[in-house]
Amino acid sequence: MAREFDVPDFYRSPIIARVKAARHAYDPRKRDLTPSVLDFGPLRVKLGRHFGFCYGVENAIEIAYRALEEQPEKAAAGRVFLLSEMIHNPHVNADLESRGIRFLRTTLGEQLIPFDELEPDDVVIIPAFGASREVEAELRGRGLDPETYDTTCPFVERVWKKSAQIGDRAFTVIVHGKRSHEETRATFSRAQAHAPVLVVRDLEEADLLADVVTGARDREFFYQQFEDRTSPGFDPGRDLRRVGVVNQTTMLATETAAIADRLRRGMAERYGEENIEEHFADTTDTLCYATKENQDATLALIEDGADVALVVGGYNSSNTSHLVELCERRMPTYFIADAGEILGPEAIRHFDWQERVMHSTEGWLPRDLGRPVDILLGAGASCPDALLDAVIHRVLPYFPDAQSVEEALEPFIVA
Repeated sequence: MAREFDVPDFYRSPIIARVKAARHAYDPRKRDLTPSVLDFGPLRVKLGRHFGFCYGVENAIEIAYRALEEQPEKAAAGRVFLLSEMIHNPHVNADLESRGIRFLRTTLGEQLIPFDELEPDDVVIIPAFGASREVEAELRGRGLDPETYDTTCPFVERVWKKSAQIGDRAFTVIVHGKRSHEETRATFSRAQAHAPVLVVRDLEEADLLADVVTGARDREFFYQQFEDRTSPGFDPGRDLRRVGVVNQTTMLATETAAIADRLRRGMAERYGEENIEEHFADTTDTLCYATKENQDATLALIEDGADVALVVGGYNSSNTSHLVELCERRMPTYFIADAGEILGPEAIRHFDWQERVMHSTEGWLPRDLGRPVDILLGAGASCPDALLDAVIHRVLPYFPDAQSVEEALEPFIVA
């Protein structure tokens, strides 16, 4: 039986909850990736088999709201702090702020409230991304307790454990991630206590690193390309002889696998396939199952087809941006934070995850196709289901002849 978390009711939803319950009733192991379809007649909304809050996010939310419940006086006095955003969703973070929680840092690590202002009896909540060893030591040095309300995702901690294991076996840790992301900063810090560490952003950089491994590119090139993403004293001649790949859990799982494969092939070319176990560590068990499930379900949803995709989530959410990336390869895709970005059937505001700017697009919603309009509706792992309900309710009136929500939900009845 999967663990049930105590998540506030206002994050849940009547529509999405019923769909998820029906799918879980006959497919608890999520083996059937066929999309769920809410058929409103002239509009069909397609939902992936898996989306929304993951295990780590629900765990973090439960702990954060428990901290508020257990420490009401400190919350009222503004003495409950989050190290940074708990998860990458503005609605969740704004609600926590409205209840008295204050953020110590931005997601990039910029200080908002100096640590000097903290008092030993303050409450500090560690976000789902975890914290670096240095930050935890700083908090403990000030008499603060970073453990009681530590919301670090268990799958992030699993990456830390694997990094330590392979580091202790004299393998260098290659982290597939974004160097400035909170989770990667924390993983980097943990890993470098055991081994040299290098961050690789994507498959293109993995190709360049493989060239260094095989000798096709020299040390000077390595330092030019990776100097800001290595642990102190990193020596490519010494530290690229034995490597293992772990990842920021929100990255594309398929890309992590491709990066690991590329570096493995580079090692085999340099040292011989017969010696590969001495030079390349197997770390496939570090991939976050929830991230992979979400991505696999999204791929199945894309394959099923749609006229347009709406992906809902925080604009600084890495896992959400990767879902957008997958969708926009096949169809017009709009990355929105909530239903408020849908201005009407003719206009929508949406986020460009590559340029990191907002755009407005007219004529985004196809109509008068002579058939039902199919909308792919997806969400990142930190997106409350209630926000998807709101999107459905926003779009539905644009189709005057549409069936009601209750009629569309009739196939999703749990006996």
